[in-house]
Amino acid sequence: MVSDNELGLFLRLHREAVTPAEVGLPAGPRRRAPGLRRSEVAALADVSVEYVTRLEQGRDRRPSPQVLAALASALRLNWHERAHLHHLTKAADPSYNCRGRIPPSGEVRPTVRALLDRLEPAPAVLLNRLSDVLAHTAGYVRLVGPIGLLDATTANLARFILTDARARNAYPDWDHLADEQVAALKQGPFRAYPPMAALADELTITAGDAFTRRVDTVPSLPKASGLFRLAHPEAGLLRLAYETLELPADDDQRLIVYLPADAATSDALDRLNSQHPQPLRLVAG
Repeated sequence: MVSDNELGLFLRLHREAVTPAEVGLPAGPRRRAPGLRRSEVAALADVSVEYVTRLEQGRDRRPSPQVLAALASALRLNWHERAHLHHLTKAADPSYNCRGRIPPSGEVRPTVRALLDRLEPAPAVLLNRLSDVLAHTAGYVRLVGPIGLLDATTANLARFILTDARARNAYPDWDHLADEQVAALKQGPFRAYPPMAALADELTITAGDAFTRRVDTVPSLPKASGLFRLAHPEAGLLRLAYETLELPADDDQRLIVYLPADAATSDALDRLNSQHPQPLRLVAG
């Protein structure tokens, strides 16, 4: 049974990530874990330990805005994390679904296609909420085509990383990338949204524990930027930085742009582009 206690998971993981020193408390000799105790969070937020416990265990999912603000300050949340915390109180209702039954759009606006053209030869990809690949640059084909990510009729980034054995060989940081893919899928109504529920059911079977364990342990807040390594069959080991740009709500799509994270990777991508100079057409939307 997959847990639906996203609010409790978020609070617990952030409590465990804050050290006593960050909030001016002594570590103490008997502390078994590096994070804060529930009692310490309760004292900082001026609530009872029992209430913090109820929230983490999912027995109370409707804290007041004042309590949320106090918990956010106690846990040293940034503005993005605070907004997500407030969102989780609304999503605590299992029937919460702001998207209805409308399937994710496969349309790509002309201006977005023009933007992708402008990004050449940088690798960039446009995804919908299910992580289906809607469009990409030729640079993206040169980057991930050789590892098989685009082989499927409908390429899907999450499906490839979580279920394709080639992904584990291609990505030395596979565990981190798998975490991020599950976090991205869990954003929003998740299983309350029928198309996402269908994908989650599929991944439960095809990815098994690699998916279900992460659903229960990874918070629904993917990082908008970061670094990872890719073992490219032609260019060798690449270190790549990525930036994620969320398009307007009407699109419900995100654009991910990949950039070299060091000089060696920059040189390797330049060589790759020079060896495959022919522009490739974007995926049809």
